[in-house]
Amino acid sequence: MKKSFHFRIRKIHRYLGLVLGIQFLFWTIGGLYFSWSDMDEVHGDHQKAHIHPLTANISLANPQTVIQQIKQKDSVNFIFDIKLIQILGKATYQITYSQEHDRGKKIQLADAATGKIRPALSKEEAIEVAKRGFSEESIIKNVEYLTSINGHHEYREQALPAYAVTFEHPSKTTVYVATELGTIQKFRNEKWRIFDFLWMLHTMDFERRDNISNYLLRAFSIFGLLTILSGFILFWVSAKAVSKRGKITG
Repeated sequence: MKKSFHFRIRKIHRYLGLVLGIQFLFWTIGGLYFSWSDMDEVHGDHQKAHIHPLTANISLANPQTVIQQIKQKDSVNFIFDIKLIQILGKATYQITYSQEHDRGKKIQLADAATGKIRPALSKEEAIEVAKRGFSEESIIKNVEYLTSINGHHEYREQALPAYAVTFEHPSKTTVYVATELGTIQKFRNEKWRIFDFLWMLHTMDFERRDNISNYLLRAFSIFGLLTILSGFILFWVSAKAVSKRGKITG
């Protein structure tokens, strides 16, 4: 009976170790990459060009004039924020508004000097914004207009539509420019892509990659605990058996 119990524990421990060992390997490789990586390089912070701030002597139009223009073409009941940004060196209002309080947010850009509303960025403007925002000297390799993406895309959960401007650079950097916001949203390079893939394996979220509360990760956490407990039980049973044999031999 005791031998049968010992055998079952050993078998459970062996198969749990086999299944979990692969995931433990992924966790270890990911942990090594995360701990040895410079996060500024992963996020592309070192590739972001310095943007000179606006002068304090700038003359700004009253934002209320912009809001009145928006009301002439759309229903506006709520203003969430009014930001002063730069688009190719020009002061620009970025106004977020909606008709309903909790949904349907929209963005409107306007020339901050004249108060005249303006359209979202054109392709040429988005490319120029990306070029000015990228600190490295490089030519444009590819430009893609994004209106929808899946959960695995490197620009997931970001503002759309957007232009993905990829540079002919060793880092294979892509700069994402949101047309309605008028600004750069993300830098994505090869180091980030490796990080993102390993992070997916680390969190075991194969749908959105960022959910650390998914059921698969929880299940493997429980299996990992069972593997450790079965190891302790196996050690205790084996040690007890060895001790008993020693007494009999003695």
